[in-house]
This record gives sequence, structure tokens and C-alpha cells, in this order.
Amino acid sequence: MPLSAMQAEVLETLPRWAVAVGITAGVWFVLLGMRRVVAARLEARSKAPGEHRVAPISLGVVRATSPTILFLLSVYAGLQVLVLPEMVTEWLGRAAFLLLLLQLGLWGSALITSWINDYEMTHLERDAAAVTTMRAGSFVLRIMLIGLLVILALDNVPGIEVTTLLASLGIGGIAVALALQNILSDLFASLSIALDKPVVIGDFVMFGDSMGVVQHIGLKTTRLQSLHGEQIVIGNNDLLNRVILNYSRVQEWRTAFRIGVTYETPHAKLARIPAMLQEIVEAEDNVRFDRAHFLEYGEFSLRYELVYFVTVPNFRLSLDTRQAINLAIYARFQEEGIAFAYPTRKLLVEELGRDGGARL
Repeated sequence: MPLSAMQAEVLETLPRWAVAVGITAGVWFVLLGMRRVVAARLEARSKAPGEHRVAPISLGVVRATSPTILFLLSVYAGLQVLVLPEMVTEWLGRAAFLLLLLQLGLWGSALITSWINDYEMTHLERDAAAVTTMRAGSFVLRIMLIGLLVILALDNVPGIEVTTLLASLGIGGIAVALALQNILSDLFASLSIALDKPVVIGDFVMFGDSMGVVQHIGLKTTRLQSLHGEQIVIGNNDLLNRVILNYSRVQEWRTAFRIGVTYETPHAKLARIPAMLQEIVEAEDNVRFDRAHFLEYGEFSLRYELVYFVTVPNFRLSLDTRQAINLAIYARFQEEGIAFAYPTRKLLVEELGRDGGARL
């Protein structure tokens, strides 16, 4: 029984379809196998002691390889053995190019992310300001990468003039900027924070009634961990419009406080108190004595003022030092028989005698 023309054409092209399927499967399995092998070797190298940080960064890039994109590109490779209409072949080529651009975008984003994470891990304790700057720089790199890939993708689409499109976007960008001015203000504020560095990750800061440790500086908000454990979130623009007290930039902690002793203290002991205070302060490590004076006559005490500096910029150490000095002052005053003053009031009771005279 003779075959029809359509049946004959199907039988003629069937081997080519079989070859196309075989090429698709072969290319896909080869690409997946290469991805798995390279990832395994990079993972092993990244765990090796003394290994350079290139291995973990490269591992993040390899893991960003999409199996779906690899499959679609494998299908495109298999279709090359078929005789397809010219228009279909052209659009398949454009689609494959867009897929390749998408994969390049995934690789580029993963490279930036892995690089920033590695840089943060190795430099955060030594130079938190540099980490903040690099994070802002990574955002700029992502914008440039996305912009380049979008331009290449649009240039690949027939009927679209990229130069004309870019010119029209300049006009439309003004309207978009007006609509998104709050978001853009926070965005530019984040760049200002990264470049000017009023705060960096790890700083202990205070603004208004809030204080905490800076944990994250994002594109729109900055996040702090408060002393009570909750997270404080504030817009970058709002943060820059406030007065920020950055305690991590303190070079020396200054402590000034007053001590009151009773009016019954003998003159000789009163004269020795400044020297006692100086001796106590200078006995502590990492402390610079400034001054100690008999300051004033108070309502119920003779007041002295003591000022000193803790030369190590560590808040906890400054509190430990203040505690040690306070205890030493208390012990020394006990030894010298000097009494601390506290609010007291003496009442003079007057009574009339039999002769009408007043008696106390």
C-alpha cells in the first residue's frame, strides 16, 4: 500500500527528531554533570584549611547556574539538526540569546553577592566602614549589570531602537522620580551613609529615644538591635535628619561626678581629699586623672568634684572602672573616718522658761 506524501515526510524527518532528542538529552546531562562536578570540587576546596577565598566565591557562582535554563539551551542545541522555517529559526536564536543573558545575570548577581559576603566575613571586625561602602558599591554594580543586560536584550528584539528608547526614558524618568521621591531619598541617603560613614555596621548609636547596635544598612532602611533585644527599623533619610550619637567613635570615656562629705569633717581631712581621690584614680589601669577639687558648700554637704578619663574606648570597661573607683573611695573614706553626707535637717526646739525667757 503506497504511503501518502505526509506520511512519507514524517518517516523522512523522524530520524532527525530522534537525533534532536538525543542531542538535547546528551547536552543537558553533560551540562548538569559539569555543574555538579565543578560544584563538588569547589566545595571541597573551600573547606580546605588555608584555601584562598576564590573557591567559595566561585562556588556561589556555579550554584547560580539554572538547570531550567540549561535544559532550554540544550533543546535549542538539539533543534539545530532540524530543518525549520527561517522565521522560527530566527526567533529560536533570539530566545536562546535572551536565555543566555538571563543566565549571565544570575551569574553576575551571584558573583557580587558571594564577593560581598566573603568581604564582610573577613573585614567586618577590622573595618566595618569598608563593609558598609562595599555594600553600597554592590548595589551600584547590580544596577549597572541589570541595565547592560536589559539594553542587550532590547537590542536583540526587532523593531526596537535602543537609542530612541533611552531618550524617551529620560523624559519618563522625571515623572517616575517625582512619584518615587520618598524611596529615592532613602536610596540616596544609603549611598550617603556608605560614602560619608556617619554610622557603620557594628556601631553602638543613639538617636532620639532609641539606641542600639547597627546590624544592617539597606537601600531604604537601617536596622538596629536595641539593648532590650528588639529590632529598630528607621528610614535612611530619617536617620540622616537626626542628631546621631555614635558611642563607637569615642576615643576616651570621660567621667565626672560629685561626692558630698559632712560639715563635721575636720579641716585637715578636707584638705587631703583631692589627693586621696587622685591616688585612687591613678591606681587603676587605662585611666587618666584630670582633676579633683573642693567645689562648693552645699545645703547639707561639702561637695567635691572628680573628673577622669578611661583611655580605652570600651563602654563596659568604663563601667567596670567606675565601679572599682567608687568602691575604692568608699573603703578609703572608711579608713580615714570621713563620713558621706546625705540629706539631713536639724530642728532647734525653743521653749519658754518660768521667767518667760526663751530656752533651747
